[in-house]
Amino acid sequence: MQQSRHDVWVGLFVMIGAAALLFLALKAGNLLNLSFAETYPVTARFDNIGGLKVNAAVKSAGVVVGRVESIRFDTKTFQASVRLDLEKQYVFPKDTAAKILTAGLLGEQYIGLEVGGDERNLAPDDVITQTQSAVVLENLISQFLFNKAAEAGSSSGSDEASK
Repeated sequence: MQQSRHDVWVGLFVMIGAAALLFLALKAGNLLNLSFAETYPVTARFDNIGGLKVNAAVKSAGVVVGRVESIRFDTKTFQASVRLDLEKQYVFPKDTAAKILTAGLLGEQYIGLEVGGDERNLAPDDVITQTQSAVVLENLISQFLFNKAAEAGSSSGSDEASK
């Protein structure tokens, strides 16, 4: 009888530990959102979203004010249409700008909102028109290499011309 009681407690402890590990893994992977605040949808269109994912944070002044609800490709404008769920407690002017930013050098991407000065506020289903696409690291590297190759080509050409 005593042995079975210990087995039940050990089993319960293992189940709680497994649930805690699952919770931490989902939270660390940004796959779990436990915010129960009311939200309103806003759309932003970007030429390039880089590695932005659904459920990514939407931040303003470093504070999480919402989440990315969905990402789809608009076949009419050939842009990525990103639907944001902003918490109702945060109200932004209509001329707010949205940028895709990266947390750290190679970190996770999120959307940063820069507040404008318009007196009218964003309403549900409004579109943020001022956007800045993601900076793609591969494009920066290739541009740097291209510029270095062009400098090397022009300096060797000027050396030969001076001889």
